[in-house]
Amino acid sequence: MVLTRVGGSARASVSLQALSAPERNLVATAHKLCGDLATPKPAIYWTDLIVTALTGYGAFAGAVLAPSTPVASMFFVVAALALYRGVSFIHEVSHLRPQDVPGFRNGYDALIGVPFLTPSLMYEGVHNQHHAKSRYGTALDPEYLPLASGSFGQIALFLLVSLLAPVGLLLRFALLAPLSALSPALRRFVVERCSALAINPEYRREAPTGPQARRFVLLETLCSVWALTFLTLAATGVMSPRVFFTALALGSAVAVVNQFRTLVAHHWENDHGEEMTPTEQFLDSVNVPPPATLPMLWAPVGLRYHGLHHLLPRLPYHALGKAHARLCALLPPDSPYHKGSHRGFWQVALRLLRAVGVRRGVAVAPRQ
Repeated sequence: MVLTRVGGSARASVSLQALSAPERNLVATAHKLCGDLATPKPAIYWTDLIVTALTGYGAFAGAVLAPSTPVASMFFVVAALALYRGVSFIHEVSHLRPQDVPGFRNGYDALIGVPFLTPSLMYEGVHNQHHAKSRYGTALDPEYLPLASGSFGQIALFLLVSLLAPVGLLLRFALLAPLSALSPALRRFVVERCSALAINPEYRREAPTGPQARRFVLLETLCSVWALTFLTLAATGVMSPRVFFTALALGSAVAVVNQFRTLVAHHWENDHGEEMTPTEQFLDSVNVPPPATLPMLWAPVGLRYHGLHHLLPRLPYHALGKAHARLCALLPPDSPYHKGSHRGFWQVALRLLRAVGVRRGVAVAPRQ
C-alpha cells in the first residue's frame, strides 16, 4: 500500500446510508428463506472438533520433535491453524443451546478450552451482548471499537497486543485467579476486567449468577491448576525449554491470526456509538465467501460469513455456506445482502485504512 498526504482538514465519510425498503425487510426475508437450516448437526460438530484437536496437538508434537527446522516450521504452521480452528469453536459454543449438541460445551472445554486457557466462561454471557440489537456498536458492546474513526497507530496496537495473549492468560489464571480468592476487590477486578474475550477496553463484565457462576468457578479452577502445573513443569526443568517456548509461540500465533481476522470482521464505522438497526449492523459486518479460498484458514468455523451470522445468529456454522448461496440466488439484485460480500482480507482492510486515512489526511492507494 502507498500512503500520501492529502488535505489535512478532510473528514472520513463513514456514516451508513439511509435504509431503503429492501434493506428494512432484509432480516425478515432472510429468516423466511433460511429458517429450515437452523438445526445443528451433532455429528458434524463432534467430528470436526475431535479431528481438529487431534491434528493440532499432533502437529504441536511434530513441531517439538522434528529433527530439522524446516520440518518443525511446517508442523508449527499446521498446529497453529488447527488450534486456531479449535479455539474458534468457542464462538459456536456461545450460540448453542445445551440441547442442540448435547455435551459439546464440555467437549470443547476438555479438548481446547482448558488446555489452551480459553475456556467457554470467557465468551458465554459476553458474546451474546455483541449480538444484542440495542448494544451492537455502542459503548456497551464488548466486541466493538470504532476503528474507522481512529488512527493507524490504534490499528497497529490493536494487532500487536495480541502477541501477548498467552502471557496474559497465564497471568490471569496462574496468578490473579488464586490471589483473587483472598481479596474481594481483586476478585471484582478479575471478573469485570479479566474474564471476557473482549476488545472494548471500557467493557465491564457482570458477575455470573446461578448455574453459570458455578461453572465459571469450576472452569477457572481447572484452568488455574493447569496454568500453575504448566509453569511449574517449565521452571523445574521437567518440561524442556523447546516445549515451553513452542507452546507460547503457538498461543501468540493463534491470537495474532484471530486479531487480523477480527480486524476485517466488521467495518467499524459506528463512530458515534449510537444504536444501529439490524440491517445497519449487517452492513457494518463482513462476508468473505467463495471464490476466495484463504478465508477457510483465517476465518474458519463459519467466521468467513460473519455478516450473515449477524443477520441470522442462530444458524449453525455448517449451514452458513448453503444459506449464503441460497440468499445470493433468491434475493433480488437490489437487495442490501449483496453489499455484505467482499473479495477477501485486503479489500476489507484497505477500506478501513482509507477511512482512517481520510480522517488523518492520508490517502491509501489501492493494493497493486
